[in-house]
Amino acid sequence: MGDCPFCWPAVQKEAVTVTAFNVLIRSFDPVLEGSYMIVPKTHRETVFDLTAEEWEDMRDLLQQTKERIGAESGPDGYNVGWNCCAAGGQTVPHAHLHIIPRFADEPLAGKGIRHHLKQESNRRQRGSN
Repeated sequence: MGDCPFCWPAVQKEAVTVTAFNVLIRSFDPVLEGSYMIVPKTHRETVFDLTAEEWEDMRDLLQQTKERIGAESGPDGYNVGWNCCAAGGQTVPHAHLHIIPRFADEPLAGKGIRHHLKQESNRRQRGSN
C-alpha cells in the first residue's frame, strides 16, 4: 500500500521498537500523552486480518509496552483498543492497537472506552440495519 502512513518502510521514521511482525510507535497526541500504537509491518486493514504469528507478536509487544509505559509515567490504569472500519472510528485503514495510559487526576478518569458509545444520543433508531 504505497501511500499508507503505517506501512513499512514509511513507518520507520517513527518506530520506537521493531519486532519480526510489528512496530511500536510512540504517539505524540498532547491529550493522550505517553500513549503508543502497535502496528503490523505487513499491511492488514483490520485486526481481523492478522495472522496467528502477528497475534502472538502483538501480545508480546503489548506486554513490553505496558512495562515501558509503567516505567515512563506510572499510570493508574490503561485503555487498550482497536478501531475497525470507518464506522468503528478507524481513520487509517491499517490495523493498529492503541495502548493509552490513564491517570486518576484526568477529567474523564474512570470512563472506559465504551463511555461515549453508551450515551443516549448514540442510540440507533428502531428498525435501522
